[in-house]
Amino acid sequence: MISLLATLMRASEGEIQYGRHTAATSGAALRAAIGLLGHDLFLYPELTARENLAFFAGLYGSTDADAAATEAMAHAGLADRADDPIASFSRGMRQRVALERALIHRPRLVLLDEPFTGLDDASARALVARLNELRDGGCILIVATHDLDLAEGLLDQVVFLRDGRIVQSVNRPDGLRSVYRDVMARRDA
Repeated sequence: MISLLATLMRASEGEIQYGRHTAATSGAALRAAIGLLGHDLFLYPELTARENLAFFAGLYGSTDADAAATEAMAHAGLADRADDPIASFSRGMRQRVALERALIHRPRLVLLDEPFTGLDDASARALVARLNELRDGGCILIVATHDLDLAEGLLDQVVFLRDGRIVQSVNRPDGLRSVYRDVMARRDA
């Protein structure tokens, strides 16, 4: 699903629309407005956090990549570690830098594939706070996750998938874990 939404894979049937645009007609332009945080964090371990972020800001055409990297490190809450190599960071710290890498070009649509994997409680709370900030600022967030406790309250709409197919969609569900169990227990869904 994430690959389809990121325009990295073509749908075998139908099409995905982004407003009046489709990936087939506007792929490259659409990708420029999408941020993606997947399992691979796409960070260079031998570079510092600042160097990583400045590199990606430059790829997106930032007029001041160093300033963009400094701002991103502040958002990550890691400004004091900006000049340390990524290889020296914990998984949670790398995840926070990778999120800012995905956001360095200020995308409208942000796709997150299991963003809570391997995070300690403090890093998970920081990620939820940052995602709430993005959502409240008008970003469209699509989060694929099995961590229902962290997703609770973060999502405006939840889509449940089974075997790659949508089985139910629920607006602002209360008791997400309970709703999930009920939906997945039904064989007709």
